Amino acid sequence: MDGRSMRRSLIYLLIIVAITAIVFTLFSDSVGGSQEISINEVVSLAARGDLAVIEIRGNELDILTVSGEALTSRKESEASVVELLERAGVDPLTTKIEIVVKGSSGLSSLFGILFNFLPLIFFGAILLFMMRQAQGNSNQTFSFGRSRARVATGNGPTVSFDDVAGVEEAKEDLLEVVEFLKFPERFLALGAKIPKGVLLIGPPGTGKTLMARAVSGEAGVPFFSISGSEFVEMFVGVGASRVRDLFDQAKRNSPCIVFVDEIDAVGRHRGAGLGGGHDEREQTLNQILVEMDGFETGTNVIVLAATNRPDILDPALLRPGRFDRRVTLDNPDIRGRKQILEVHSKGKPLSADVDLELVARQTVGFSGADLANLVNESAILAARQNQKEIGPQEFYESIDRVTAGPARKTRRINDREKRMTAYHESGHALVAHMLPEADPVAKVTIVARGHSGGFTKTIPTEDRSLITRNQLEARLAMAMGGRVAEELVFGEITTGASNDLEQATNIAQMMVTRYGMSKKLGPRTFGKREEMVFLGREISEQRDYSDRVAKTIDEEVRRLIQTAYDTAKRILTEERVRLDHISDYLLEHETIDEEQVPDLFDAPFDAPPAAGMSPVPAPVPGD
Repeated sequence: MDGRSMRRSLIYLLIIVAITAIVFTLFSDSVGGSQEISINEVVSLAARGDLAVIEIRGNELDILTVSGEALTSRKESEASVVELLERAGVDPLTTKIEIVVKGSSGLSSLFGILFNFLPLIFFGAILLFMMRQAQGNSNQTFSFGRSRARVATGNGPTVSFDDVAGVEEAKEDLLEVVEFLKFPERFLALGAKIPKGVLLIGPPGTGKTLMARAVSGEAGVPFFSISGSEFVEMFVGVGASRVRDLFDQAKRNSPCIVFVDEIDAVGRHRGAGLGGGHDEREQTLNQILVEMDGFETGTNVIVLAATNRPDILDPALLRPGRFDRRVTLDNPDIRGRKQILEVHSKGKPLSADVDLELVARQTVGFSGADLANLVNESAILAARQNQKEIGPQEFYESIDRVTAGPARKTRRINDREKRMTAYHESGHALVAHMLPEADPVAKVTIVARGHSGGFTKTIPTEDRSLITRNQLEARLAMAMGGRVAEELVFGEITTGASNDLEQATNIAQMMVTRYGMSKKLGPRTFGKREEMVFLGREISEQRDYSDRVAKTIDEEVRRLIQTAYDTAKRILTEERVRLDHISDYLLEHETIDEEQVPDLFDAPFDAPPAAGMSPVPAPVPGD
């Protein structure tokens, strides 16, 4: 039984007990109780000789008559029963009335009082319990200003630099922080000052939080972890109070590390919020700035923060003396991806034919989190098929699942749509294969995944950070290849190329307005992007050019797309036989892997179809 079930059972028990006590208190006198008489009637019964026993308990009298009837009565606190009987002319000795005196103990009186107030006690307990549940288990009514940071003391399992792969440069930068926390005297002897704050910058999933935990694990010091959003509440001043409490705890546990995840939640530019300078978020940021400035020289407290939006942070937060150092964690290269795959594959049974380097080459653009998810998906697929080991097919299938989604095997399409899809994807692949500046074709499939009826995947031979104009023009031509193939073979166009057209338009616009790749407009950019810092996204673009230039931009974008269209049409017209061969193979086998590309794409024009292919009849005009 969990804690919630126990609390619920306790509430039900208290309600039942309270109801029972109320019923017993209200009806105890009327159900089976003794008749109460006055003290004068007691004296009259004694005078007639009808009393046998008088039991005295404080001011309470329990009376038993000669006939066996039980009665009760009350007397004044200072009155004596014997004296009352003697005044009435009744001698207890001669009448043979047995008088028994039983003292009223303090404990029984206390029990009586508690029993009388039992309903109120239980109802009060129920009300208090419900209020505590509404406020939270930690009595949040009186702890709004307390820090919500989670503390790791290092006694449990820790993360080390060995658990973080693919970010060697970041490790080297953060190793200095670890050395300072371990051996501060080494730096102080030379007059060196360790940075007060280190800002971890990188896209989502690159391992910023994991790296912060690795620093803590390597240094062996307490680790205070909190998210930026946990500072801000609906009550004014709560965020600043939590900041003060957090840094007070950190100073008491020095040396230690304070890690603020997603610091952009409270660290955005001041003055950009809806409440101006009185915005609660800005008050929290001001307190963070004050606390980081207020560190004593001998206080070994390092503040780590992570964000994927360094452009929207307040400049005061980034100045020297606060976050002095910035460590960038980018998506890993092929060597880093292989190392990450090796880390996440530890303890998992991989088959002997699994080549992690080949997997790393096919996962260009994957972050560390994507690769961890890839390995986990592969293990799930192997377990689903009751396999003892994870094979290469599970890895390749997981790559497609991560990038395009799971295969929709139950989707039914007619033969004409399937044939159109085959020619569409063949057009993409053939254009990419025939252009030397395009990335090599790695996979072509007409198996529906996600919202697409198929896809063509190209993989660069090496990681690159710069893209040339020729490479962008090759991407444009490849994007137009599907539409051109549909028009060339079927004499009509479909909606299947909508996403291709969108991508081509975006590439062409970026080439003209951002990259300065237009010969007519020259090497300059057009338009200033504006964004609401408080919202964190672009909302408009300021035009810094005339209407005449805008017309020229549109013409240049159209020219680039039309040139790409013409290039794709020329290639597919010249390679029509090869296009038919590839499409027919896709119709029969649904997928072309990287190993099959040379046999299908580099065969002579007059060569017979590749193995497993059936001859394609000559195309009929207008088909």
